[in-house]
Amino acid sequence: MVRVSSFSPSADARALLALLTPEGQTLLDALRDHDPARELALATRLRREHPAELVSAALAQARLRQRAAAKFGPEDAARMYFTPNGVEQATRTSVAAHRAESFRALGVRSVADLCCGIGGDAIALARAGISVLAVDRDPATCAVARANAEALGLAGLIDVREADVTEVDTAAYDAVFVDPARRSAGRGRIFDPENYSPPLSWAVSAALSAPHAALKIAPGIPHEAIPPGAEAEWISDGGDVKEAVLWFGTEPGRMGATLLPGPRRLVGRGLPDPGVRAVGRYLYEPDGAVIRAHLVAEVAEEVGGGLIDETIAYVTADELRPTPYASAYEITDRLPFNVKKLKALLREREVGVLTVKKRGSAVEPEELRRKVMPKPFGKRSATVFLTRVGGAPTMLVGSPAR
Repeated sequence: MVRVSSFSPSADARALLALLTPEGQTLLDALRDHDPARELALATRLRREHPAELVSAALAQARLRQRAAAKFGPEDAARMYFTPNGVEQATRTSVAAHRAESFRALGVRSVADLCCGIGGDAIALARAGISVLAVDRDPATCAVARANAEALGLAGLIDVREADVTEVDTAAYDAVFVDPARRSAGRGRIFDPENYSPPLSWAVSAALSAPHAALKIAPGIPHEAIPPGAEAEWISDGGDVKEAVLWFGTEPGRMGATLLPGPRRLVGRGLPDPGVRAVGRYLYEPDGAVIRAHLVAEVAEEVGGGLIDETIAYVTADELRPTPYASAYEITDRLPFNVKKLKALLREREVGVLTVKKRGSAVEPEELRRKVMPKPFGKRSATVFLTRVGGAPTMLVGSPAR
């Protein structure tokens, strides 16, 4: 099984078919900008004019479209169709577009998209001019993917097929893309790649049979689990790590971090771990994708800095050297961990907006914020880093560097 769902496929399929009728389309158009706070009154009115089951399906789809707007953008989301799992698992448009452009740059003209879900990656590939075979085992999911291709005018480039991905012949395609299910009904997120559906080992074998391939995996995958023949890329969007991808047919063993929007691309050069040094005037917080890719040394070299502790991914330096791969902060105070001293300092500085970050500390940021600043002391802002310096619990106080 390639997609796990707690919803009845037959019920999902029936709801989708009803929504694709002229009456269903009329309802969806009427609900495009509906206010969830007024949904009860709206539903009561609509049920006087339409079948109750169709109204329920339209309202559910309208809610999913509103949720999906953050991933797909409001214009596409208002035209597409979703399932609850589909919204949760689908690739964000910005990430899918980046991957599609990477395939296009490799000269890929056709892709077998295995475990296609509701079609997020297939849509991005088609928009890059690549023909796609989109495969999923779940009938309702395939119906949604097919409806999305039609709704966005991409049906000519996307062929949706209901099948077990392990039985699909991909020999005719330039590349393979596999997005295994990483969640299990009743158990939540899956961390062991061999428990993905399909398992990572099968996905790797499928990748090695194609000229080019990409496998989407969880960003927390241990580096030792990365196959020797793969290039690994960690991707963040707006500072949030979204996924990792194993590329085949590119540069085996290369590690990279891609930051969106941009894209900005940092590639590992095999640098040794940076040395530890005293906390300087500036603190650099590397992007999460940079940390996952083990490229903190590349950032440290770029800014001329070192680590504040050998186990902590914060870089410190005496000079400000802006880099897209890390956020820079000017440090004004260094304190041993002490709630009373921090509270007094914030009151003295008239801080009204406090941001708490942590790395290497067991203290919860929100808990500390309540203790040290139960009410604003003024209108200034500050950032507190809960961390370790030379192994000792430490608080570094500062603000984003200008």
